[in-house]
Amino acid sequence: MLNFIQFFDGLGDAGKFFLVCGLCVGLVFLFLIIKWILSLRRVVPTNVVDIVQKRSSTVSYGKDSGNGNSYYKFPSWIPLIGVTVITLPMSVFEIDLSNYEAYDQERLPFEVDVKAFYRIADSNIAANRIAAFSDLLVQLTDITRGVVRSLLAKSSLQDIMSERSTYGELFTKEVQEQLKAWGVVPVKNMELMDIRDSRDGKVISDIMNKKKSKIEMESRIEVAENMKKAQEAEIEANKEVALKREQATQEVGQRKAQVVREVGIADEKAKQEVQEQARTTAEKMMAVEKVNQVQLAAIKKEANIVKAEEEKQVVIITAQATKESLALNAEGVKKQLELEAEGKLVAKTKESTGIQLEGEARADAEKKMQLASVEAQITLAAKIGENKGYQEYLIGIRSVEAQEKIGVEQAKNLGRADIKVIANAGDVNNGVKAAMDLFSPKGGTALGGMLEAFKNTQAGKAVVEKITGKTEK
Repeated sequence: MLNFIQFFDGLGDAGKFFLVCGLCVGLVFLFLIIKWILSLRRVVPTNVVDIVQKRSSTVSYGKDSGNGNSYYKFPSWIPLIGVTVITLPMSVFEIDLSNYEAYDQERLPFEVDVKAFYRIADSNIAANRIAAFSDLLVQLTDITRGVVRSLLAKSSLQDIMSERSTYGELFTKEVQEQLKAWGVVPVKNMELMDIRDSRDGKVISDIMNKKKSKIEMESRIEVAENMKKAQEAEIEANKEVALKREQATQEVGQRKAQVVREVGIADEKAKQEVQEQARTTAEKMMAVEKVNQVQLAAIKKEANIVKAEEEKQVVIITAQATKESLALNAEGVKKQLELEAEGKLVAKTKESTGIQLEGEARADAEKKMQLASVEAQITLAAKIGENKGYQEYLIGIRSVEAQEKIGVEQAKNLGRADIKVIANAGDVNNGVKAAMDLFSPKGGTALGGMLEAFKNTQAGKAVVEKITGKTEK
């Protein structure tokens, strides 16, 4: 390194320039070489295999090859490292024989369509036999044609047409041994897709017409035989129908006679049952009528008892109502007098109390406001106490309230009592008051005077004697 530095320092400017330029060119050339080498790297797709022929060996690259799936594809013209490559597919491919002309064992011409499905089992063997995959397809097509031609030439055309699936298996077995030499195996049985006449031949159509005519003949024979059997069966059926019709007619006649006899018997039984039922119905109706009469009498009896009881209750209730009404009226008069006296007493008491309280309140208020007005308020209270009109006004209010309560109680008692009052005094209140006067001392005196006057008349005298049972002289 020191020697190179000394050598570089010993160069002149021109020498240093050319040396640096040479180094740069070398580096660029080295970079281009490395890039070119990297561009030669090939990654094999998963559905193919690359067979690489080197100087002294053949190596397969691809999926499941055991050698990886990448390599450098150096051109074959480079000594030592140059290689040649054959790419083969690992997927299934097919050989299609369309419109292939063949002959049967009697040299009858026809055309077939055959499909075969192969795949490469050993890529190294296949690569040693071919230069490209297209060459392999050509070889496999020729092998398939040879097998098909050989097998079809050993059979009759009718057998080939009737056993197409069998020939597919035969084609596959025959071609297997030959395919091993090419590193190829069949994927499934070959398929005989179609069989037809050649362009100028009519062998298959003649065979079809022959079979068609034979089928038509057999069909017509079978149809005639079936028609014969059908006519015989129809005659036999008509015979059986006629016999069964006569038998049915006979059975119908017998059945009609039996029905008529049974209907007559049933009618007689029905009439007897109707008469028996009518007698039973009449007896039941008589029994029902008897029961109805007994029940009607019992109902009338009970109704009379209820009616008498009702009348008795009416009399009792009426007397009780009269008694209660008199008691209520007396109680009402008593309460009225008590309420009037109590009202007057309460009025006087409340009036005095009110005047006293009012005077005291005003006196107290005036005392607090103005002591000079005390005498004036005392004088005013004294004057109010001597005011009889004001006192009568208060007593009148209490009387009205007492009369209101008495009227309410009278209305309630009259509502419960069974008493009718005919009011001729102008209105209901005056009528009720006049009726109530009958139960007062004044009413008693008036009633006694009325009876005395009535007794002094001829008719009244007769009524009194009838009621008392005494005859007055």
